[in-house]
Amino acid sequence: MEYGDWAVKNKAGKPGGWAFEFTNRFYPDLDDSATVVMALNGIKLPDEARKQAAINRCLQWIETMQCKEGGWAAFDLNNDQAWLNEVPYGDLKAMIDPNTADVTARVVEMLGSCDLEIESDRLNKSLNYLYKEQEKDGSWFGRWGVNYIYGTSGVLSALAVINPEKHKTQMEQGINWLLSCQNKDGGWGETCRSYNDPSLKGKGVSTPSQTAWSLIGLLDAGEALNKFETDAIERGVNYLLDTQTEEGTWEESEFTGTGFPCHFYIRYHFYRHYFPLIALGRYQNLSSEFGVRS
Repeated sequence: MEYGDWAVKNKAGKPGGWAFEFTNRFYPDLDDSATVVMALNGIKLPDEARKQAAINRCLQWIETMQCKEGGWAAFDLNNDQAWLNEVPYGDLKAMIDPNTADVTARVVEMLGSCDLEIESDRLNKSLNYLYKEQEKDGSWFGRWGVNYIYGTSGVLSALAVINPEKHKTQMEQGINWLLSCQNKDGGWGETCRSYNDPSLKGKGVSTPSQTAWSLIGLLDAGEALNKFETDAIERGVNYLLDTQTEEGTWEESEFTGTGFPCHFYIRYHFYRHYFPLIALGRYQNLSSEFGVRS
């Protein structure tokens, strides 16, 4: 990667992340960068030294991209002047890139799951930011996926790998919120309209990707706290098994990716493939806790 606009405010950071798009050398994002680090950490490569150097370079860049509130944004540093959204420049109200709970959670999950270290003050700030962003009902907002199901699952997975007993209260509140919005068919779903109308939080037809997000959050939290919500998890797994196609994948007509909240949504076509696989894989790995069917 090369220096891009992110370096305008970040004078200390050196290029080290990965980008969302192909052939983008200038604008890495924190969400994808943290995910790539977790992927690299989970495999052995012929050149382990090169892999570790790439991970370290990314970690150094991520550390310098922490916003003053304690969280991380997708692309930029302290780009949080909300008044810019009122300038009649465009109609998407997406002129800024503030830190968000879902991106922050991805970074924290990376740190905990990969045993990576940043300054303790920075880590504590990020955890306090996640505490502050939790809604009264126990959920977290999802900026880049629809919506509170996405945000809540991500934060649960993050808190699960950083001294989970310390966050037990916050995690239990998030777990209970997910349980409260499970559909009768065992799945989870949330409409894009929840961005416009908070009363629709966690409400919508069940989808494979949103069901998988919920399961991942519940499984990670359950393993961390040594207390699984077995009935809800089994019902969610059965939903995925029952809706799997003969070809081995899942159908999904809903939009579960978020471009600009309230304005623009995305159907990432592989969400319906790999998120259910991740959820079922984690369930399978915890087979001693459940009566897993082969």
